[in-house]
Amino acid sequence: MFIDTATVMAQAGKGGDGAVSFRKEIYVDKGGPDGGNGGRGGDVVFEASKDENTLLDFRYQPELKAKDGARGAKRQAAGRSGEDLVVKVPVGTMVRDGEEVIADLVEDGQRAVVAKGGAGGFGNAHFKSSVRQAPRTAELGEPGEDRTLQLELKLLADVGIVGFPNAGKSTFLSVVSNAKPEIADYAFTTLVPNLGVATIDNYDILFADIPGLIEGASEGKGLGDAFLRHVERTRVLLHLVDVYSEDVGASYKTIREELAKYSVELTDVPEVVALTKCEGMDEEILEAQKAALREVTAAPVMAISAQAHQGLKELLREVRKLLEKSLAEKPVVKKEEPDVEMITLPEEKKDDAWQVRREGEGESAVFVVTGKRVEKFAVMADPDNYDSMNRLRDILKKWGIRAELGRLGATGESIVRIGVRELPLVEPEREY
Repeated sequence: MFIDTATVMAQAGKGGDGAVSFRKEIYVDKGGPDGGNGGRGGDVVFEASKDENTLLDFRYQPELKAKDGARGAKRQAAGRSGEDLVVKVPVGTMVRDGEEVIADLVEDGQRAVVAKGGAGGFGNAHFKSSVRQAPRTAELGEPGEDRTLQLELKLLADVGIVGFPNAGKSTFLSVVSNAKPEIADYAFTTLVPNLGVATIDNYDILFADIPGLIEGASEGKGLGDAFLRHVERTRVLLHLVDVYSEDVGASYKTIREELAKYSVELTDVPEVVALTKCEGMDEEILEAQKAALREVTAAPVMAISAQAHQGLKELLREVRKLLEKSLAEKPVVKKEEPDVEMITLPEEKKDDAWQVRREGEGESAVFVVTGKRVEKFAVMADPDNYDSMNRLRDILKKWGIRAELGRLGATGESIVRIGVRELPLVEPEREY
């Protein structure tokens, strides 16, 4: 089954927790902290593969989760990093997060990190200093990114075949290539795009047969515009018009208008127009139909019969000429390196900016602190570790956040919320 859209939930791995440990060996007094750091969480990675041709698998497995990083250990042993989850997708897959395009995988083997694993937490050995020789502070691992992604497959073909239902698109493709699309004498026989390679004068051309369009397709009528995405990447359009149409000029203009409504850029794609089913057609009528088309388009107009194998070589040569011209004007950029570039999500800059707001009045008031970096410190602070939470309070004081909390009326017992963490402004007494 051909599926060209899917929605998936990508969950990167959580970073491993840092360890609190002290060196304990015979004859070694006060060995000092030796808790190791946690391992980094695994990434979710998409890899384009020419062996994949549908997004069907994501309908049955919409949740993708990478491995978590391992916890740090004593003797400053770092935890193992979580294994990346590498997922194969068809070449031509575009990945969106909402309106943002985060990856467009157009080459076989191309990879993209679509969800980053969380950083591992520091163990207590990391916090050792000349004034703090026995820290009991350790960080939790950072949660991995959790994204809901929309996948959209756009076939990569040289030529897109468009036209009304039953215009002869599938018959043409089956004759000039090795493709075997379903063919019948009724509209909407083709329900999914079909690909086929045609060879002319030792030159290969990849065609995509797009399911038939009708007036109003861009508004959802007929099969709608569900498959128009597959002509967006083509370099040439082959527009087939049934020679027996009552008004071939109107038929041509209807399809052009639907293409323009879907994407204005499609109107600039070079095209060849061909009248189909011309076997046995009276020559005067045929010339009249050609003349009617030439009144509405400056594109080359030809006459063919796929069943009778008439005019196919001439048509393919005309298509080849336009394709070679397009490639000369906008050549495909070939990478010098044999390895395909990895697409990575943009690195977040260290953003120390923060804001404080008060919610509620009186003793029930809660003070909310927001900011990328301070929220990261908060989520990695261990609520069960007295020293770890005090380190978070020290950061609030050092950055001036505590002073701002006081200005807004926070007292020592006021609750401060930072991301997922809530803590009193003043540290409680340690329990022994």
